[in-house]
Amino acid sequence: MTADAIVLGAGIVGVSTALQLARRGKSVVLVDRKEPGLETSYGNAGLIQREGVVPYGFPQQFGLILRYALNNRIDAHYHWSALPSVSSFLAKYWWHSNLTRHQLIARAYAPLIEHSISTHNELLEEAGAQDLIVKNGWTEVFRTSAKYEGEIGEAERLRKEYGVAFKELSPADIARQEPDLSHDFVGGLKWEDPWSVKDPLGLTRAYAALFEKLGGRVLKGDAKSLSQTRTGWRVVAGDGSVEAKDVVVALGPWSDTVTRQFGYNFLVGVKRGYHMHYSSRGAARLNGWTMDAERGYFLAPMNQGIRLTTGAEFARRDAPKTPVQVDRAEAVARTVFPLGDRLDKEPWMGARPCTPDMMPVIGKAPRHEGLWFAFGHAHHGLTLGPVTGQVIAEAITGQKTLIDISAYRPERFGI
Repeated sequence: MTADAIVLGAGIVGVSTALQLARRGKSVVLVDRKEPGLETSYGNAGLIQREGVVPYGFPQQFGLILRYALNNRIDAHYHWSALPSVSSFLAKYWWHSNLTRHQLIARAYAPLIEHSISTHNELLEEAGAQDLIVKNGWTEVFRTSAKYEGEIGEAERLRKEYGVAFKELSPADIARQEPDLSHDFVGGLKWEDPWSVKDPLGLTRAYAALFEKLGGRVLKGDAKSLSQTRTGWRVVAGDGSVEAKDVVVALGPWSDTVTRQFGYNFLVGVKRGYHMHYSSRGAARLNGWTMDAERGYFLAPMNQGIRLTTGAEFARRDAPKTPVQVDRAEAVARTVFPLGDRLDKEPWMGARPCTPDMMPVIGKAPRHEGLWFAFGHAHHGLTLGPVTGQVIAEAITGQKTLIDISAYRPERFGI
């Protein structure tokens, strides 16, 4: 089987990339070991984070780092056994999170975020998937005045520098917005620009269906079988193999299984995350996507139920699940909202691929023709799938890219 391009990885980034190539008239084969959307793209808070211009940094305050070291929080957890293998990543992550460097990174990162809504909207309209979207922002609620005032101050800075819209919420505003939420909160902040997704898996599948409608093919295969040919690339998939001039590695946290065999050793860490779905008790209703900011968990009214998501777990990518953060978060969440029964047999776990400078790897491999990278999106894979797919597709087809992607080039890691 031959094609113009092969995309390895059928998460939201890979599906979006394959779709954007197909929209530009290319014959494309999308290859994954599973059906589209069943790995990391399945489980997240379901946000297209137009406000997320500042990537999540590593804490800089010594006292806060010590509190994290106690390893009893919801927003972060770690495996002691994994620390030796992740220490190099964490050290560089901490270094890049210095205030000055972090602000420079945010300026380079912002153009991607700024096009997140518009690029999703194009695909949503073509896929007929608007019913999966809620265009009503999301809310942070705060337990202390110090946290509230600090976050409002940061939001004001983002509004001034990046045009991000938000609204301050008083306790009365929170009560009107979420009548069934407890009165433990002194105030809130509603980010008005983001969109919410009621079923992230359903969205990925809708984009994959549009891709197939445009002539794209989805095959199960082994990305590690990728090899270079005289004219391009070959991968074992379906009942045989596929050959193409270009190949895009969009395997998220598993991208290293391919990149290393061609001599590209990226320092990519993994932040694992968990979720669980719940019913609500009685007639209680959660109206919108809500974060308990000081505790570090999220409640989202998904089609599957109320999804509770946790923060980051630093562990080896393939280590067994340790969903202690779900138990910690559930105990707190039940005090602020009348959650009912658990609806899943066990907590879901996914792995977010993170670079030390908090920006994705997007661009052409420096030493191989026709080899392209699109991974490392950390917490914003769902947000940045379509815009990443668009700029990669534009670069492959020789078009002017929507934005300058030089800040995300692989060479920045000295590979």
